[in-house]
Amino acid sequence: MTTTRKTRWARTIGRAYLRPAAVALAAACLLAAPAQAQEDRMTPIPIPAQPDAIPLKTGPLPGAKAKESWHSQYNSVFARNVTEATLTPFLPDPAKATGAAVIVTPGGGFRTLSMENEGWDVARALAAQGVAAFVLKYRLNQTPADMPAFERSMAEMFSATAARPPRPNPGDAMAALAPQIADARAAFALIRQRAPEWRIDRDRVGMVGFSAGAMLTLATTLSAQDTKPAFIGLIYGPLSEVTVPADAPPMFVALAADDPFFANSGFGLIESWKAAKRPVEFHLYEQGGHGFGMYQKSTTSTGWFSAFSSWLGMHGMLKPRG
Repeated sequence: MTTTRKTRWARTIGRAYLRPAAVALAAACLLAAPAQAQEDRMTPIPIPAQPDAIPLKTGPLPGAKAKESWHSQYNSVFARNVTEATLTPFLPDPAKATGAAVIVTPGGGFRTLSMENEGWDVARALAAQGVAAFVLKYRLNQTPADMPAFERSMAEMFSATAARPPRPNPGDAMAALAPQIADARAAFALIRQRAPEWRIDRDRVGMVGFSAGAMLTLATTLSAQDTKPAFIGLIYGPLSEVTVPADAPPMFVALAADDPFFANSGFGLIESWKAAKRPVEFHLYEQGGHGFGMYQKSTTSTGWFSAFSSWLGMHGMLKPRG
């Protein structure tokens, strides 16, 4: 990536991405008030067994002191204080394998990861379509170790009375995602290294992300020249305009029109992809809010996965390459 492109991309992050992605999780925390149903509360749980998780060996998060911990909420599970990245494969039945693969990046404002709703459940659904899926548990910004302090920190961040932090300069904005981009690059490298073992075509590896995971997916695509994803999916992520490289991959975007964080800032990203004459498909659902993922809701946003699957099929990812 040229210095100019890096600067433009970093400015985009600083202008529109870093704070909204974190605020999205803060809102979820505030909505989980005692008056809500029991499952809306954050409840600490033991770290689940993850026997298939492969360490990416990108190193411990610099300066991290709090250890990884997990909690349940919304009948799902979340990880936080992740200091060492892993990649968990969900491989299809060999008889159905198409050779395509997807790195799945959950969201959570870079403070937590929605491992089930935006990770494992997505990966299982992709594997059922014959696509090898890999859930990326990337390193996260540190949060208070105990749950009450974590909840307070999120409430304070989202407080309407909190001072708006200054926008980072381009260099700081790019550096803010350096650990996560390194994790994504390592994931691409590992999948391609073990492609024969996993029956994967090295040049048919894509990436799909949710909220902050969508931000990471786009940042990896635009800033990490060695990854070269075959396609990308951005599910309820920011849509600010970017500078699009001439070889940008096909892009699928899904967003709800009532998303409180990303639905009212225009659709510059879509226009950027169109202006660069790169393939893009955009689904704007009337309702769905933020964070719908694989939850079954009464809104048409629930159909995003079927649409994404059909789009993958249109691009030849649901059948072996002839």
